[in-house]
Amino acid sequence: MTRWPFVCFALLLLAVHWSAALNIEGSSKRALVLLDNLAIRESHSFYFKQLKDRGFELTYRSSDDSSLQIVKYGEYIYDHIILFAPGTKEFGGHLDAEVLTQFIDAGGNVLVVGSNTIGDAVREFAGECGIEFADDKNAVIDHLNYDIHDNGQHTLIIASPDNLLGAELITGQSKRAGLPFLFRGIGMSSDPENPLLLDVLTGSSTSYTANPDEQTLTDYPATVGKRTLLISVLQARNNARVGFVGSLDFFSNDFFQNSVQSNTDKKSVKSGNEELALALTDWVFKQRGVLRARNIRHYLKSDKTTPSYYTIRNDIVFNVHFDEFVYDKWMPFNGTDVQLEFVRIDPFVRTTMKNKGGQLEANFRVPDTYGIYKFIIDYNRIGYTNLYSATQVSVHPLRHTEYERFITSAYPYYISSFSMMVGAFLLSFIVLYHRDDSAKPKAE
Repeated sequence: MTRWPFVCFALLLLAVHWSAALNIEGSSKRALVLLDNLAIRESHSFYFKQLKDRGFELTYRSSDDSSLQIVKYGEYIYDHIILFAPGTKEFGGHLDAEVLTQFIDAGGNVLVVGSNTIGDAVREFAGECGIEFADDKNAVIDHLNYDIHDNGQHTLIIASPDNLLGAELITGQSKRAGLPFLFRGIGMSSDPENPLLLDVLTGSSTSYTANPDEQTLTDYPATVGKRTLLISVLQARNNARVGFVGSLDFFSNDFFQNSVQSNTDKKSVKSGNEELALALTDWVFKQRGVLRARNIRHYLKSDKTTPSYYTIRNDIVFNVHFDEFVYDKWMPFNGTDVQLEFVRIDPFVRTTMKNKGGQLEANFRVPDTYGIYKFIIDYNRIGYTNLYSATQVSVHPLRHTEYERFITSAYPYYISSFSMMVGAFLLSFIVLYHRDDSAKPKAE
Protein backbone atom coordinates (compact mmCIF):
# COMPACT_ATOMS: atom_id res chain seq x y z
CA MET A 1 0.00 0.00 0.00
CA THR A 2 2.86 2.37 0.69
CA ARG A 3 4.04 2.09 -2.92
CA TRP A 4 0.88 3.54 -4.46
CA PRO A 5 1.74 7.21 -3.73
CA PHE A 6 5.09 6.76 -5.44
CA VAL A 7 3.47 5.01 -8.42
CA CYS A 8 0.90 7.81 -8.78
CA PHE A 9 3.64 10.43 -8.53
CA ALA A 10 5.68 8.66 -11.23
CA LEU A 11 2.64 8.45 -13.51
CA LEU A 12 1.97 12.14 -12.97
CA LEU A 13 5.55 13.02 -13.92
CA LEU A 14 5.26 10.83 -17.01
CA ALA A 15 2.04 12.55 -18.03
CA VAL A 16 3.59 15.99 -17.58
CA HIS A 17 6.65 14.96 -19.57
CA TRP A 18 4.48 13.51 -22.35
CA SER A 19 2.37 16.66 -22.48
CA ALA A 20 5.46 18.85 -22.66
CA ALA A 21 6.87 16.65 -25.40
CA LEU A 22 3.69 17.10 -27.40
CA ASN A 23 3.98 20.83 -27.06
CA ILE A 24 7.61 20.81 -28.12
CA GLU A 25 6.89 18.67 -31.16
CA GLY A 26 4.30 21.17 -32.36
CA SER A 27 1.35 18.77 -31.97
CA SER A 28 -0.68 20.99 -29.64
CA LYS A 29 -3.63 22.46 -31.55
CA ARG A 30 -5.68 24.33 -28.97
CA ALA A 31 -7.22 27.32 -30.74
CA LEU A 32 -9.39 30.11 -29.37
CA VAL A 33 -11.87 31.58 -31.86
CA LEU A 34 -13.10 35.07 -30.96
CA LEU A 35 -16.30 36.15 -32.75
CA ASP A 36 -18.19 39.41 -33.05
CA ASN A 37 -21.41 37.40 -33.10
CA LEU A 38 -22.38 33.73 -33.23
CA ALA A 39 -23.72 34.10 -36.77
CA ILE A 40 -20.11 34.09 -38.01
CA ARG A 41 -19.77 30.53 -36.78
CA GLU A 42 -22.51 29.48 -39.22
CA SER A 43 -21.50 31.68 -42.15
CA HIS A 44 -17.90 30.40 -41.91
CA SER A 45 -18.72 26.80 -40.97
CA PHE A 46 -16.82 25.29 -43.93
CA TYR A 47 -13.60 26.92 -42.77
CA PHE A 48 -14.04 25.83 -39.16
CA LYS A 49 -14.88 22.29 -40.27
CA GLN A 50 -11.65 22.11 -42.25
CA LEU A 51 -9.72 23.12 -39.14
CA LYS A 52 -11.45 20.45 -37.06
CA ASP A 53 -10.65 17.86 -39.71
CA ARG A 54 -7.01 18.87 -39.34
CA GLY A 55 -7.17 18.07 -35.63
CA PHE A 56 -7.54 21.57 -34.16
CA GLU A 57 -9.48 21.91 -30.91
CA LEU A 58 -11.60 25.02 -31.44
CA THR A 59 -13.07 26.98 -28.55
CA TYR A 60 -15.63 29.60 -29.60
CA ARG A 61 -16.01 32.70 -27.44
CA SER A 62 -17.53 36.12 -27.86
CA SER A 63 -14.85 38.80 -28.11
CA ASP A 64 -16.46 40.87 -25.35
CA ASP A 65 -17.03 37.95 -22.95
CA SER A 66 -16.34 39.20 -19.42
CA SER A 67 -14.78 35.86 -18.42
CA LEU A 68 -12.36 35.79 -21.34
CA GLN A 69 -8.77 34.79 -20.50
CA ILE A 70 -5.90 33.01 -22.22
CA VAL A 71 -3.65 32.50 -19.18
CA LYS A 72 -4.46 30.24 -16.26
CA TYR A 73 -2.13 29.49 -13.34
CA GLY A 74 0.70 31.17 -15.24
CA GLU A 75 0.30 28.93 -18.31
CA TYR A 76 -1.29 29.71 -21.66
CA ILE A 77 -4.36 27.55 -22.20
CA TYR A 78 -4.37 28.13 -25.97
CA ASP A 79 -1.70 27.77 -28.62
CA HIS A 80 -3.41 29.75 -31.37
CA ILE A 81 -5.95 32.58 -31.51
CA ILE A 82 -8.32 33.33 -34.40
CA LEU A 83 -9.67 36.89 -34.29
CA PHE A 84 -12.86 36.87 -36.36
CA ALA A 85 -14.01 39.96 -34.47
CA PRO A 86 -12.85 43.00 -36.46
CA GLY A 87 -15.42 45.38 -35.00
CA THR A 88 -14.49 44.79 -31.35
CA LYS A 89 -13.69 48.06 -29.64
CA GLU A 90 -12.50 46.41 -26.45
CA PHE A 91 -11.91 42.77 -25.59
CA GLY A 92 -13.64 41.35 -22.56
CA GLY A 93 -12.10 39.74 -19.51
CA HIS A 94 -8.33 39.77 -19.15
CA LEU A 95 -7.57 40.22 -22.84
CA ASP A 96 -6.23 43.29 -24.62
CA ALA A 97 -3.61 44.25 -27.19
CA GLU A 98 -0.80 44.06 -24.62
CA VAL A 99 -1.82 40.55 -23.54
CA LEU A 100 -1.94 39.46 -27.20
CA THR A 101 1.56 40.87 -27.72
CA GLN A 102 2.79 38.94 -24.69
CA PHE A 103 1.11 35.83 -26.14
CA ILE A 104 3.20 36.26 -29.31
CA ASP A 105 6.34 36.85 -27.25
CA ALA A 106 5.63 33.49 -25.58
CA GLY A 107 5.49 31.76 -28.99
CA GLY A 108 1.73 31.84 -29.68
CA ASN A 109 0.24 32.37 -33.13
CA VAL A 110 -2.58 34.73 -34.09
CA LEU A 111 -4.78 35.06 -37.20
CA VAL A 112 -6.48 38.47 -37.52
CA VAL A 113 -9.18 39.42 -40.05
CA GLY A 114 -10.62 42.82 -40.81
CA SER A 115 -13.71 44.34 -42.39
CA ASN A 116 -15.04 47.79 -43.25
CA THR A 117 -15.16 48.57 -39.52
CA ILE A 118 -12.09 47.97 -37.37
CA GLY A 119 -12.30 48.31 -33.60
CA ASP A 120 -9.67 50.01 -31.47
CA ALA A 121 -8.56 46.71 -29.91
CA VAL A 122 -7.69 45.17 -33.30
CA ARG A 123 -6.09 48.38 -34.58
CA GLU A 124 -3.85 48.66 -31.54
CA PHE A 125 -2.69 45.07 -31.84
CA ALA A 126 -2.08 45.43 -35.59
CA GLY A 127 -0.06 48.58 -34.96
CA GLU A 128 2.18 46.63 -32.56
CA CYS A 129 2.91 44.26 -35.45
CA GLY A 130 3.60 47.01 -38.00
CA ILE A 131 0.25 46.77 -39.82
CA GLU A 132 -2.07 49.75 -40.29
CA PHE A 133 -5.68 49.31 -41.40
CA ALA A 134 -7.43 52.02 -43.39
CA ASP A 135 -10.06 54.19 -41.74
CA ASP A 136 -13.51 52.83 -40.96
CA LYS A 137 -16.07 52.66 -43.79
CA ASN A 138 -13.23 52.38 -46.30
CA ALA A 139 -12.96 49.47 -48.69
CA VAL A 140 -10.68 48.21 -51.42
CA ILE A 141 -12.10 49.40 -54.76
CA ASP A 142 -11.14 48.28 -58.24
CA HIS A 143 -13.13 49.60 -61.18
CA LEU A 144 -11.51 47.22 -63.67
CA ASN A 145 -11.22 43.94 -61.74
CA TYR A 146 -14.51 43.24 -59.98
CA ASP A 147 -17.03 40.40 -59.96
CA ILE A 148 -20.28 40.71 -61.90
CA HIS A 149 -22.22 40.08 -58.65
CA ASP A 150 -20.87 43.36 -57.24
CA ASN A 151 -23.48 45.82 -55.97
CA GLY A 152 -22.24 48.65 -58.16
CA GLN A 153 -19.58 50.04 -55.81
CA HIS A 154 -16.88 47.76 -57.23
CA THR A 155 -15.86 46.56 -53.78
CA LEU A 156 -16.26 42.86 -54.60
CA ILE A 157 -12.89 42.73 -56.31
CA ILE A 158 -11.03 39.91 -57.99
CA ALA A 159 -7.44 39.47 -56.79
CA SER A 160 -5.13 37.90 -59.34
CA PRO A 161 -2.83 35.01 -58.38
CA ASP A 162 -0.07 36.96 -60.14
CA ASN A 163 -0.05 39.31 -57.13
CA LEU A 164 0.42 36.40 -54.72
CA LEU A 165 3.69 35.78 -52.89
CA GLY A 166 5.66 33.02 -54.57
CA ALA A 167 6.27 30.96 -51.43
CA GLU A 168 4.41 27.65 -51.46
CA LEU A 169 5.06 27.07 -47.77
CA ILE A 170 2.78 30.04 -47.05
CA THR A 171 0.35 30.01 -49.96
CA GLY A 172 0.31 26.31 -50.87
CA GLN A 173 -0.49 25.51 -54.49
CA SER A 174 -2.66 28.62 -54.94
CA LYS A 175 -0.26 30.46 -57.22
CA ARG A 176 0.43 27.39 -59.32
CA ALA A 177 -3.29 26.63 -59.63
CA GLY A 178 -3.86 30.10 -61.08
CA LEU A 179 -7.32 30.54 -59.53
CA PRO A 180 -8.46 34.12 -58.76
CA PHE A 181 -9.59 35.21 -55.31
CA LEU A 182 -12.70 37.03 -54.18
CA PHE A 183 -12.06 39.86 -51.76
CA ARG A 184 -14.40 42.31 -50.09
CA GLY A 185 -12.91 44.23 -47.21
CA ILE A 186 -10.46 46.87 -46.10
CA GLY A 187 -6.97 47.61 -47.32
CA MET A 188 -3.83 47.57 -45.19
CA SER A 189 -0.36 49.06 -45.30
CA SER A 190 2.77 47.71 -43.67
CA ASP A 191 5.79 49.29 -42.06
CA PRO A 192 8.47 49.31 -44.80
CA GLU A 193 11.23 49.25 -42.17
CA ASN A 194 9.97 46.05 -40.57
CA PRO A 195 11.91 43.13 -42.12
CA LEU A 196 9.69 40.56 -40.39
CA LEU A 197 6.60 41.40 -42.47
CA LEU A 198 5.76 39.71 -45.77
CA ASP A 199 3.23 40.93 -48.34
CA VAL A 200 1.30 37.78 -49.26
CA LEU A 201 -1.45 39.19 -51.50
CA THR A 202 -1.72 42.71 -52.92
CA GLY A 203 -4.30 44.50 -55.01
CA SER A 204 -3.89 45.15 -58.71
CA SER A 205 -2.37 48.31 -60.17
CA THR A 206 -5.87 49.79 -60.54
CA SER A 207 -7.01 49.19 -56.96
CA TYR A 208 -7.18 51.72 -54.14
CA THR A 209 -8.68 52.07 -50.68
CA ALA A 210 -11.35 54.72 -50.11
CA ASN A 211 -14.92 55.24 -48.91
CA PRO A 212 -17.20 53.76 -51.60
CA ASP A 213 -20.15 55.89 -50.44
CA GLU A 214 -18.39 59.11 -51.43
CA GLN A 215 -19.04 60.20 -55.01
CA THR A 216 -15.75 62.08 -55.31
CA LEU A 217 -12.40 61.68 -53.62
CA THR A 218 -11.60 64.67 -51.46
CA ASP A 219 -8.45 63.17 -49.96
CA TYR A 220 -5.71 60.99 -51.35
CA PRO A 221 -6.65 57.28 -50.95
CA ALA A 222 -5.24 55.40 -47.98
CA THR A 223 -3.52 52.92 -50.29
CA VAL A 224 -3.04 52.89 -54.05
CA GLY A 225 -2.17 50.17 -56.56
CA LYS A 226 -0.03 47.26 -55.47
CA ARG A 227 0.72 49.02 -52.22
CA THR A 228 -2.77 47.97 -51.20
CA LEU A 229 -2.22 44.98 -48.92
CA LEU A 230 -4.96 42.37 -48.83
CA ILE A 231 -3.07 39.70 -46.87
CA SER A 232 0.12 40.07 -44.86
CA VAL A 233 2.00 37.85 -42.42
CA LEU A 234 4.62 38.37 -39.76
CA GLN A 235 7.11 35.91 -38.31
CA ALA A 236 8.64 37.22 -35.09
CA ARG A 237 12.23 36.60 -34.09
CA ASN A 238 11.05 33.87 -31.72
CA ASN A 239 9.31 32.23 -34.73
CA ALA A 240 5.80 33.12 -33.54
CA ARG A 241 3.54 33.85 -36.49
CA VAL A 242 0.77 36.38 -37.11
CA GLY A 243 -1.49 36.60 -40.15
CA PHE A 244 -3.53 39.63 -41.25
CA VAL A 245 -6.38 39.39 -43.77
CA GLY A 246 -8.40 42.48 -44.60
CA SER A 247 -11.60 40.61 -45.40
CA LEU A 248 -13.79 38.57 -43.06
CA ASP A 249 -15.77 37.40 -46.09
CA PHE A 250 -12.59 35.88 -47.53
CA PHE A 251 -13.13 32.87 -45.20
CA SER A 252 -16.92 32.67 -45.63
CA ASN A 253 -18.86 29.75 -47.10
CA ASP A 254 -20.09 31.94 -49.97
CA PHE A 255 -16.58 32.92 -51.06
CA PHE A 256 -15.42 29.31 -50.74
CA GLN A 257 -18.23 28.03 -52.95
CA ASN A 258 -18.93 30.90 -55.34
CA SER A 259 -17.43 31.02 -58.77
CA VAL A 260 -15.52 34.06 -59.95
CA GLN A 261 -16.86 35.84 -63.01
CA SER A 262 -15.07 38.99 -64.08
CA ASN A 263 -16.85 41.97 -65.58
CA THR A 264 -14.60 41.78 -68.65
CA ASP A 265 -14.40 38.01 -69.01
CA LYS A 266 -17.75 36.24 -68.72
CA LYS A 267 -16.02 32.92 -68.14
CA SER A 268 -16.81 31.50 -64.71
CA VAL A 269 -14.02 29.83 -62.74
CA LYS A 270 -13.77 28.41 -59.25
CA SER A 271 -12.65 30.69 -56.45
CA GLY A 272 -9.22 29.99 -54.96
CA ASN A 273 -10.21 31.33 -51.53
CA GLU A 274 -10.51 27.96 -49.83
CA GLU A 275 -7.08 26.71 -50.89
CA LEU A 276 -5.35 29.95 -49.94
CA ALA A 277 -7.22 30.36 -46.64
CA LEU A 278 -6.33 26.85 -45.47
CA ALA A 279 -2.72 27.06 -46.65
CA LEU A 280 -2.31 30.40 -44.89
CA THR A 281 -3.84 29.01 -41.69
CA ASP A 282 -1.59 25.95 -41.79
CA TRP A 283 1.46 28.18 -42.05
CA VAL A 284 0.38 30.65 -39.35
CA PHE A 285 -0.42 27.78 -36.97
CA LYS A 286 2.95 26.11 -37.68
CA GLN A 287 1.74 23.05 -39.51
CA ARG A 288 4.30 23.79 -42.21
CA GLY A 289 7.69 25.41 -42.42
CA VAL A 290 8.96 24.48 -38.95
CA LEU A 291 12.58 23.29 -38.71
CA ARG A 292 14.66 21.74 -35.97
CA ALA A 293 18.30 20.67 -35.69
CA ARG A 294 19.45 17.63 -33.75
CA ASN A 295 22.36 15.19 -33.39
CA ILE A 296 25.04 17.84 -33.82
CA ARG A 297 28.49 16.24 -33.99
CA HIS A 298 31.97 17.29 -35.04
CA TYR A 299 35.09 15.12 -35.19
CA LEU A 300 38.48 14.58 -36.78
CA LYS A 301 38.31 13.23 -40.30
CA SER A 302 41.24 10.88 -39.74
CA ASP A 303 39.95 8.79 -36.82
CA LYS A 304 36.36 10.11 -36.33
CA THR A 305 36.99 11.05 -32.70
CA THR A 306 35.95 14.29 -31.03
CA PRO A 307 38.96 15.73 -29.17
CA SER A 308 38.77 18.20 -26.32
CA TYR A 309 40.32 20.77 -28.66
CA TYR A 310 41.42 20.98 -32.27
CA THR A 311 44.84 21.90 -33.62
CA ILE A 312 45.46 24.26 -36.52
CA ARG A 313 45.30 22.63 -39.95
CA ASN A 314 43.28 19.65 -38.70
CA ASP A 315 40.83 18.16 -41.22
CA ILE A 316 37.46 17.99 -39.45
CA VAL A 317 33.87 16.94 -40.23
CA PHE A 318 30.68 18.61 -38.95
CA ASN A 319 27.38 16.70 -38.96
CA VAL A 320 23.83 17.81 -38.08
CA HIS A 321 20.37 16.40 -38.78
CA PHE A 322 17.62 18.74 -40.00
CA ASP A 323 13.92 17.85 -39.67
CA GLU A 324 10.89 19.63 -41.09
CA PHE A 325 7.47 19.53 -39.40
CA VAL A 326 4.75 18.75 -41.96
CA TYR A 327 1.20 18.12 -40.78
CA ASP A 328 1.91 16.40 -37.45
CA LYS A 329 5.01 14.57 -38.66
CA TRP A 330 8.72 15.31 -38.57
CA MET A 331 10.17 14.63 -42.01
CA PRO A 332 13.81 14.81 -43.21
CA PHE A 333 14.61 18.28 -44.53
CA ASN A 334 15.68 18.25 -48.19
CA GLY A 335 17.13 21.75 -48.51
CA THR A 336 20.50 22.05 -50.24
CA ASP A 337 21.34 25.66 -49.34
CA VAL A 338 22.27 25.30 -45.66
CA GLN A 339 25.64 26.91 -44.91
CA LEU A 340 28.07 26.34 -42.06
CA GLU A 341 30.41 29.05 -40.77
CA PHE A 342 33.52 28.54 -38.68
CA VAL A 343 33.73 31.83 -36.84
CA ARG A 344 36.29 33.58 -34.67
CA ILE A 345 34.84 37.10 -34.50
CA ASP A 346 34.61 36.90 -38.30
CA PRO A 347 33.97 33.79 -40.41
CA PHE A 348 37.20 32.05 -41.36
CA VAL A 349 35.35 29.28 -43.22
CA ARG A 350 31.97 29.38 -44.95
CA THR A 351 30.81 26.29 -46.80
CA THR A 352 27.57 24.82 -48.12
CA MET A 353 26.67 21.56 -46.40
CA LYS A 354 25.84 18.42 -48.35
CA ASN A 355 22.40 17.00 -47.61
CA LYS A 356 21.98 13.23 -47.53
CA GLY A 357 18.35 12.59 -46.60
CA GLY A 358 18.26 15.21 -43.87
CA GLN A 359 21.81 14.46 -42.69
CA LEU A 360 23.90 17.55 -43.44
CA GLU A 361 27.68 17.31 -43.54
CA ALA A 362 30.60 19.68 -44.10
CA ASN A 363 34.31 18.88 -44.46
CA PHE A 364 36.98 21.55 -44.11
CA ARG A 365 40.44 22.27 -42.73
CA VAL A 366 40.91 24.30 -39.57
CA PRO A 367 42.52 27.69 -40.34
CA ASP A 368 46.15 28.33 -39.49
CA THR A 369 45.08 30.68 -36.68
CA TYR A 370 44.40 29.49 -33.15
CA GLY A 371 41.71 30.83 -30.80
CA ILE A 372 38.10 30.23 -29.72
CA TYR A 373 35.82 29.33 -32.64
CA LYS A 374 32.17 28.52 -33.17
CA PHE A 375 30.38 26.27 -35.61
CA ILE A 376 27.44 28.51 -36.61
CA ILE A 377 24.36 27.64 -38.66
CA ASP A 378 22.05 30.59 -39.27
CA TYR A 379 19.34 29.39 -41.65
CA ASN A 380 16.80 32.07 -42.54
CA ARG A 381 14.55 31.48 -45.53
CA ILE A 382 11.09 32.74 -46.46
CA GLY A 383 8.42 30.43 -45.07
CA TYR A 384 10.70 28.56 -42.67
CA THR A 385 11.30 29.19 -39.01
CA ASN A 386 14.65 30.79 -38.31
CA LEU A 387 17.11 28.13 -37.23
CA TYR A 388 20.23 29.20 -35.36
CA SER A 389 22.82 26.86 -33.89
CA ALA A 390 26.19 27.69 -32.35
CA THR A 391 28.74 25.16 -31.02
CA GLN A 392 31.94 26.47 -29.43
CA VAL A 393 35.34 24.78 -29.75
CA SER A 394 38.93 25.82 -29.12
CA VAL A 395 41.78 25.62 -31.61
CA HIS A 396 45.35 25.27 -30.28
CA PRO A 397 48.68 25.95 -32.03
CA LEU A 398 51.06 23.12 -32.88
CA ARG A 399 53.20 21.68 -30.12
CA HIS A 400 56.97 21.89 -30.46
CA THR A 401 57.03 18.20 -31.38
CA GLU A 402 54.45 18.63 -34.14
CA TYR A 403 56.29 21.06 -36.37
CA GLU A 404 57.89 19.79 -39.59
CA ARG A 405 61.56 18.92 -39.24
CA PHE A 406 62.59 19.87 -42.76
CA ILE A 407 60.78 22.62 -44.60
CA THR A 408 61.28 22.91 -48.35
CA SER A 409 61.43 26.68 -48.29
CA ALA A 410 64.30 26.50 -45.76
CA TYR A 411 66.60 24.36 -47.93
CA PRO A 412 68.85 27.35 -48.81
CA TYR A 413 69.44 27.94 -45.13
CA TYR A 414 70.16 24.27 -44.55
CA ILE A 415 72.70 24.31 -47.42
CA SER A 416 74.35 27.48 -46.13
CA SER A 417 74.67 26.00 -42.64
CA PHE A 418 76.24 22.77 -43.86
CA SER A 419 78.46 24.65 -46.26
CA MET A 420 79.73 26.78 -43.37
CA MET A 421 80.42 23.61 -41.37
CA VAL A 422 82.31 22.05 -44.28
CA GLY A 423 84.22 25.27 -44.82
CA ALA A 424 85.16 25.48 -41.14
CA PHE A 425 86.35 21.85 -41.24
CA LEU A 426 88.47 22.43 -44.31
CA LEU A 427 89.93 25.60 -42.89
CA SER A 428 90.81 23.81 -39.65
CA PHE A 429 92.38 20.93 -41.59
CA ILE A 430 94.45 23.28 -43.66
CA VAL A 431 95.60 25.30 -40.68
CA LEU A 432 96.59 22.21 -38.70
CA TYR A 433 98.27 20.13 -41.37
CA HIS A 434 99.59 22.60 -43.92
CA ARG A 435 103.40 23.01 -43.82
CA ASP A 436 104.92 26.30 -44.82
CA ASP A 437 108.52 25.51 -46.04
CA SER A 438 109.42 29.14 -46.34
CA ALA A 439 109.34 29.46 -42.59
CA LYS A 440 112.14 26.86 -42.05
CA PRO A 441 115.75 28.20 -41.24
CA LYS A 442 118.25 27.96 -44.09
CA ALA A 443 121.38 25.67 -43.71
CA GLU A 444 124.79 27.36 -43.69
